[in-house]
Amino acid sequence: MTERTNPLADWRKSSYSGPDKDSCLEVQDAHPAAVHVRDSKVTGGPALLIPAADWTSFVDAVKRGALSA
Repeated sequence: MTERTNPLADWRKSSYSGPDKDSCLEVQDAHPAAVHVRDSKVTGGPALLIPAADWTSFVDAVKRGALSA
């Protein structure tokens, strides 16, 4: 019998999150077509599903400082 793992169980906390910060995101990007994003404090709650190409564009914009508050 082969043991299967749930790829959606492999969540990672944002590198900007810390153990004492209240605003933490987790991402799950094992699926090639989409990235799941959720609140790390509500792991059983809903997740935002973002097309992989859009997520890549968003992360690139953040790294460049192209987004304003």
